[in-house]
Amino acid sequence: MDEFDPLATSFWIKVGYSILAGGLVGLERQIRGKPVGVRTSILICLGTSIFVELGGVLGTVTGDPTRVLGQVVTGIGFLGAGVMLARGGVVSGVTTAAVIWILAAIGACIGLGYAPGALVFAVLTVSILIGVGLLESGFRRLRTGIYAPEVDESKSDEG
Repeated sequence: MDEFDPLATSFWIKVGYSILAGGLVGLERQIRGKPVGVRTSILICLGTSIFVELGGVLGTVTGDPTRVLGQVVTGIGFLGAGVMLARGGVVSGVTTAAVIWILAAIGACIGLGYAPGALVFAVLTVSILIGVGLLESGFRRLRTGIYAPEVDESKSDEG
């Protein structure tokens, strides 16, 4: 990370990895109708990779690049907290907040030069989101709280 050059091929390769990794996770969220879809996921991943890469470049000259990474984690935490809601004693949006956090981690991997690992984490994230969803559908007792199926009172036998 000696220089930041948007005209270099390596820069555009990182942009491509950010679009691919963020797009994979975002597509799963978009298909499920969640608030953080493809565009937002790509932008979180891309923005984090750029901030981390810039921090690495500037850190070689003027400071500590780990401070940038720490500030990204803090900022992403606030962004994630903004998507969580409490309604009627039930908190929703926690998974979306966690997805935002992992997208930032994936972007940080790309910015630090670990793009293949970032793709592995993107695929792993999508696998977890889909796999746990399938488990929840298969096991009724895992579906509690906001995950409990809606009960239509008009179709109840009681009455």
